[in-house]
Amino acid sequence: MGDRPARAPFGPRREAPRPARQPSGPPASGASATGAAAPAPVARGRWPQARHYAALDLGTNNCRLLIARPQGSGFAVVDAFSRIVRLGEGLAATGRLSDEAIERTIAALRVCADKLKRRDVALARSVATEACRRASNGQAFIERAYRETGIMLDIISAEEEARLAVLGCHALIEPGDGAALVFDIGGGSTELVLVDTRPAIPTILDWHSAPWGVVSLTEHVGAGGPETYDAMRNVVRDSFAGFAARLPEVGHRRLLGTSGTVTTLASVHLGLASYDRSAIDGLLMPAASMRAVSRRIAALDMAGRSKVACIGPERADLVVAGCAILEEILDIWPAEQLGIADRGIREGILRRLMGTRK
Repeated sequence: MGDRPARAPFGPRREAPRPARQPSGPPASGASATGAAAPAPVARGRWPQARHYAALDLGTNNCRLLIARPQGSGFAVVDAFSRIVRLGEGLAATGRLSDEAIERTIAALRVCADKLKRRDVALARSVATEACRRASNGQAFIERAYRETGIMLDIISAEEEARLAVLGCHALIEPGDGAALVFDIGGGSTELVLVDTRPAIPTILDWHSAPWGVVSLTEHVGAGGPETYDAMRNVVRDSFAGFAARLPEVGHRRLLGTSGTVTTLASVHLGLASYDRSAIDGLLMPAASMRAVSRRIAALDMAGRSKVACIGPERADLVVAGCAILEEILDIWPAEQLGIADRGIREGILRRLMGTRK
């Protein structure tokens, strides 16, 4: 699969212990320099010389920024930012981004814009995903964000979202032959990507984007008890059915997940008091353990989930939907082990900007 990024940002794979214990209109979409004012175009020929690169991923639930510099065959992270903004809150009912969600998100983007200026970022790409794809006022939000922060968000397709996620995390796919399944449980959608890992850069064999993420599924079904959990699983099962029927029969199934759901559940499995990326990114854990954690969390009420370390009040209402989606993925691709990646779209963007694909 090629060399992994520098040791500073990414650690080696670990086995999990068994549970004995831009004002008139924005510029063209795509890669763009980003700053407080409308950015000037950056010549393609200058891209390899950029000192700092940045990738911003605005999802239905989170706003996440990564700033890095090239290092060896990968890159070293110099700054990062992540904030739960819930941009897609209420979208399922109204078809629009709410004023409150927009204000929360603009505030987070201002923080990102300040970091980009202070780090003297020469080249950045900022993308928006499912919430902005669905919302009737998604483009108006993009234009306002550009006017007020200088950040030009590119609304990408579900297919490009899937490709970027694979590019960003494929180095963590468990070694082996045959196809592997990579998934990304987002706030508004879930991407499933079947890849052939024999080439240096994995080839996408098939992919599917289901319209259910932790926010959209929770708003559609509700955040209740065991009956709600079963209803969530039924909804997701139906949306996966066509893709599941196309999946090949393979001997050794390899599975890699990238999302807040899998990193949170892995943290609960390890009993971490607070989230530790160095302990999670690259973890390989038994799929049965992930099922057990999912069911234990789903059986708790909201107050009980709020008290679980690494979940807390901010994720207590959404984590059950993530558990339901994860269990359905384990049903259609019953791997013995599950790889955990705390990397994805942002890392994929950085690799494209830097011209490194390994």
